[in-house]
Amino acid sequence: MSDIRLYTEITSLPPDIKKEVEEFIAFLKSKAKRQGSNKKRTFGACKGFFKMSDDFDEPLEDFKKH
Repeated sequence: MSDIRLYTEITSLPPDIKKEVEEFIAFLKSKAKRQGSNKKRTFGACKGFFKMSDDFDEPLEDFKKH
């Protein structure tokens, strides 16, 4: 359906139904936005985002025997 045809159909509706169409359009927009954010994650996308200290693998002082 073309945009003009869709507009013509919507304008011919009674006001209470137009309100439902408006709410449905808002719902569809939010649904599309949510689906767009579910993109497949890329391996290594956060490379360089986190910094680990050089002594990360060293034993912690709390676990050393006294």
